[in-house]
Amino acid sequence: MKKALDNSQEVTIYRQYVSAFGLGWQVDEKRKTPFRRDRRIATAAAIRAGDEQRNRRIAANGRNAGIARGEVTDEARGTKQRRKSVVWTILGILAELMLTAAAVCALYIAWQMWWTGVQAEHNQIETRQSVSWSDPGQSDSVTIAQAQEGDPPTQPQSAQEGELIAQVYIPRFGSQWQRNLVEGTSLTELNKHGLGHYKDSQMPGQVGNFAFAGHRNGYGQPLGDVDKLQEGDPIIVRTQDYWYVYHYTSYKIVLPTDIEVVAANPENPGATPTKRMLTMTTCEPKYSTPTHRWISYAEFSYWAKVSDGIPQELASTDSNGKVKFVNNEKSSIVASVSSLKPWILGALAAYAIIFLSALVAWRWPYLADVRAGRREKPEFSLYGGLMRLQPGVLPIRLVLMALLIFAAAASCFEWLFPWAATNIPALQEMSNYTAV
Repeated sequence: MKKALDNSQEVTIYRQYVSAFGLGWQVDEKRKTPFRRDRRIATAAAIRAGDEQRNRRIAANGRNAGIARGEVTDEARGTKQRRKSVVWTILGILAELMLTAAAVCALYIAWQMWWTGVQAEHNQIETRQSVSWSDPGQSDSVTIAQAQEGDPPTQPQSAQEGELIAQVYIPRFGSQWQRNLVEGTSLTELNKHGLGHYKDSQMPGQVGNFAFAGHRNGYGQPLGDVDKLQEGDPIIVRTQDYWYVYHYTSYKIVLPTDIEVVAANPENPGATPTKRMLTMTTCEPKYSTPTHRWISYAEFSYWAKVSDGIPQELASTDSNGKVKFVNNEKSSIVASVSSLKPWILGALAAYAIIFLSALVAWRWPYLADVRAGRREKPEFSLYGGLMRLQPGVLPIRLVLMALLIFAAAASCFEWLFPWAATNIPALQEMSNYTAV
């Protein structure tokens, strides 16, 4: 019976099957039961082993195929991300440099268009305060001065370089428009004092051509609106004791070499002058390299005494009929600033105090955490790095950054931009650093 069982077809098949899968041969001598359950167990184990082996082959083939298709591993992906981070860091730095250059250009324009005018206003106020001329606007009872007949007196007869000759009023430029007129047309006089009198031209009130120059752009742009003048507009010149009233007649645009426009008789150069004229010269065009000159002409109308009051062209009346001086110009707040040096030093001192205090309270503990690995080191950037260099919480850092920006901008206004406008040829032309 046992032999028959050992030689049965089922046992033979089972032997072959388990031998193929290395399971060995085992017969239950006690029970002598059929091997159907053991065969199912062996089959499941074989299937599992085959599945594992197949999965390993598929995984290996998948990795090889992924590499072939350009798919990256975590290591390769990390390398690619680091390279991308470096590229973006470089691009960010370039963008920050471009923004910095744009900011410097904007500051230069602000210096040229605004700050030079503030400085010119300050210098003119100081000049007026240095002389003992009466102020017609401060009188309790302002009257309209009577127009005088006969030849006007000439005042002053002569003047030194930089000396105050007169004050000029042009209502078309605004009721508060007023500029000093000093002797000389050098850049020093034009940049600091408003208007400059041509030394070889006539003085106010004289027969001939009373000629002066002024910038059209920057330095308070005293003649920036000459293109708005209309025929008949008054141009009032006040010396220490007299008013001289001229009225605008015409203009023309000439080359810088056409110096006959400031001759004693510009209508007929070389001929003896027969009438009293006023000529104003400025640059043309206004906002670019001045290739030409804008020439404005006016003719004398009448004169009056300062002691008698003010010209009717500068007078107005209130509801009660009281005469008022329309040009009662108030100086701007910033015009009282003679130099930015004290402000720069003050900003830097405040920055140093706040910086050191915040350094002890916040910055040193933060750096210790970074070195210990408790905080991640941020990526590099110019402005981000500068901001992170400031110690303290966000409000403190913002205050420190504001102080730094103010000190840097003020330093540009005080030193860098004047140097650039003086020494860089392109900026010399842009900044009206050319003879007028």
